Amino acid sequence: MTIELHTWNTPNGRKISVALEEMQLPYTVKTVNITKGEQHAPDFLRISPNNRIPAIVDPDGPDGPDGQPISIFESGAILLYLGEKTGKFLPASLRDRVPVLEWLMWQMGGFGPMPGQVHHFRMVEAECDRRYALKRYSDETRRLYRVLDTRLAQVEYVADELSIADFAILGWAWRHERHQVSLDDYPNVKRWYEALFARPAVKRGFEVKLDDLV
Repeated sequence: MTIELHTWNTPNGRKISVALEEMQLPYTVKTVNITKGEQHAPDFLRISPNNRIPAIVDPDGPDGPDGQPISIFESGAILLYLGEKTGKFLPASLRDRVPVLEWLMWQMGGFGPMPGQVHHFRMVEAECDRRYALKRYSDETRRLYRVLDTRLAQVEYVADELSIADFAILGWAWRHERHQVSLDDYPNVKRWYEALFARPAVKRGFEVKLDDLV
């Protein structure tokens, strides 16, 4: 059956649409307009109690067509679930899985929260409120890009083989212009970014409409 993707057009939402396309899983988009507070609706809170997008509902559950439905919230948890369910982009051996988990957690803990703060403070009007915070989070965001660039100087993808960690990071690298970051300053990130966007499934994952805006 078809997975329901409850989301909006954000970096975290794009992680999941890319993964679903790459894993060739059928899905439908259920928009959650976060600009109108729809993330606080009781129906959505039943599947995402932290009132954040994305969330998914898999009618088949992890066991296939005869299984019980399951809902998952938090984008990292969704990626791990989809990787386990399909056996794709998540290595079977623990040794090979470790770098996937490391870089997935790196994204969830840093390369998302930090540029997310850049997004926020760029919009603050009062210079006295904006200046310190924007510098702090912009500096940390650029540091994270340098960490990623150093890693990608050594490997083709962040965990060597293409994995859910790449999809997670790409969702946020997609917004590099909003981070006020030029990928020309991070040539290994730029190579990785362009290679991923050359993949048809990744392109579909970014082209699918995740909002109800005209």
